[in-house]
Amino acid sequence: MSKTNLLNNCYDKFVTEDIIKIMKRNDIIQELSEYFDIKELVCPHTYAKHKEASWQFLDTDWLHCLLIIRRDILKAPMTCNNGSNYTQRGLRCNVCELVKGKSNNYLSAHMFGKAGDFTVKGMTAEQAREKIKENADLLPCNIRIEGGVSWLHFDTMNQWGIVDKVYEFRV
Repeated sequence: MSKTNLLNNCYDKFVTEDIIKIMKRNDIIQELSEYFDIKELVCPHTYAKHKEASWQFLDTDWLHCLLIIRRDILKAPMTCNNGSNYTQRGLRCNVCELVKGKSNNYLSAHMFGKAGDFTVKGMTAEQAREKIKENADLLPCNIRIEGGVSWLHFDTMNQWGIVDKVYEFRV
C-alpha cells in the first residue's frame, strides 16, 4: 500500500471515529438535557457568556458518567447549581469566588469540566456513594468520589497510580 493510500485510510478511520465520538457526545447531552439544564452544571460567569454553548467546556467522560449515575444508578433528582445558594458546584472558571482567591496552584477537576458536587433527593451523600460503588460496572470509565462530605462529589480526573473503577478520596 502506498504512503498516500495508507494516510488516506488512517484519515478516513480518524474522521469516522471522530464523527462517532461527536454523535455519542451529542446523544449524551441530549439525554442529559432531560435531567439538567446547562446552567445547572456550569458557573454563572460561564453561562452568562456562552449560554447553551457552555456544554463545550464539560468533559465527555464526565457527562457520560453523570448520565449513568443519574438515570441508571441513583434514579433520583440531583441538584448541582441552583442559581441561588449553590453556584460553583460544577464547572468553575477563573473569576469564581472559590478560585480567584487562591494564591497557590489550583488544579481542581471542577476547572477542567470533569467534576460536580450534587445533592441527591431522597438520600444522603453516603447512600449515593454506596449505590455508585455497588453499580460501578455500569460506569463507562473510572471515577473518583469524595468521601467524608455531606454532598456527592464525583469526577473523572485521572489520578496517578489509581486503577479502581470507583476510587474514594478525602481532602
